Amino acid sequence: MLEEKLKKLQTLFAEMEQALIAYSGGIDSTLVAKIAYDVLGDRALAMTAISPSLLPEDLEDAKIQAAAIGISHELVETHEMENSNYTKNPVNRCYFCKSELHDTLKPIARDRGYSYVIDGVNADDLRDYRPGIQAAKERGARSPLAEMGMTKLEVRELSKMLHLPWWDKPSQPCLSSRFPYGEEITVEKLQRVGRSEVYLRKLGWHNLRVRSDGDTARIELPPEQIKEFVIRADLPSLVSAFQGLGFLYVTLDLEGYQSGKLNRILAEKTSSSLSNS
Repeated sequence: MLEEKLKKLQTLFAEMEQALIAYSGGIDSTLVAKIAYDVLGDRALAMTAISPSLLPEDLEDAKIQAAAIGISHELVETHEMENSNYTKNPVNRCYFCKSELHDTLKPIARDRGYSYVIDGVNADDLRDYRPGIQAAKERGARSPLAEMGMTKLEVRELSKMLHLPWWDKPSQPCLSSRFPYGEEITVEKLQRVGRSEVYLRKLGWHNLRVRSDGDTARIELPPEQIKEFVIRADLPSLVSAFQGLGFLYVTLDLEGYQSGKLNRILAEKTSSSLSNS
């Protein structure tokens, strides 16, 4: 099955003849970049958007991975923080982020002769609330992984099959996803969350989130790691470090990390609306 999907992806890129990849350095877009480069060589280009919602450490990872693949890699600045529709953090915040991204990349692709901007959206993403996908579609972007029905697990399995050393890299969506809808996003808040996560990564905790809720940091770890974290972590030092970054309070989510947890409020509002209609 994986071999068949890989062949279809290779055929798709061969038919495109050129490919400009919206490349974040995450496992999905990196797999797309790898396959595109294997098929197209120097006719494939990976382009990473630089903004406050991308950690410098994650940018460095993206550079290292692109170099390991061999694909040409360029950086471009995006300015979603100048759009109040984004910084006010409405439920469709991601729409405005991806609009800015693709409004930036599409003219570059057109000027250089690329027919499409390619992203790393996979089939699982289509089942979640992702308004940014609509923004990309409206601007003509293509999502080869989703077109092939490739799930996140299959992305990891194929990455491992292709001997990509980061096949098990934790997902790292943009830092804006750490804020509950309605909480205004600022550069300072993004940096506060980002530095907090880097602090925990350096302690050896990698698959995690630090959610921001006003002045409170809520740490989410996989449920099976919570007990170990409480035993191992130097909690006074951790609290002091987080307070030094600007948080007043530090909490641990006892349910544990789950992707898309902040979208629960949307389901609750929908359910409440239906019950009252």
